[in-house]
Amino acid sequence: MAWVLLLVSAVFEAVWATALGQSEGLSRPAPTAVFVVFGVLSMLGLGRATKQIPIGTGYAVWTGVGAALTVVYALVTGDEPFSVLKVVFLTGIIVAVVGLKLVGSGDDDAAEAIR
Repeated sequence: MAWVLLLVSAVFEAVWATALGQSEGLSRPAPTAVFVVFGVLSMLGLGRATKQIPIGTGYAVWTGVGAALTVVYALVTGDEPFSVLKVVFLTGIIVAVVGLKLVGSGDDDAAEAIR
């Protein structure tokens, strides 16, 4: 459940980051309100998820997925120019996030073995 919450929080991060860009320096009320609401929800979700997921892993996943989704949205809407290299590097972020999830439980076992 913590991983689902973390991923939802990452989606909320992409929403607030996009709203921040559309707020024109927090001068437009509607995007500014979206930024504030989703920023708070995103942080609350991250905080809750990291009660069960190590903070380093949680934060890396949260920022990676949030950043990737923000760029994908900008590419789809035309706010950012498309590039094959962008897609390659975004794929790298997603592969890294999946890797962190896959090795997450193994890290706990390794930490216990060291103690």
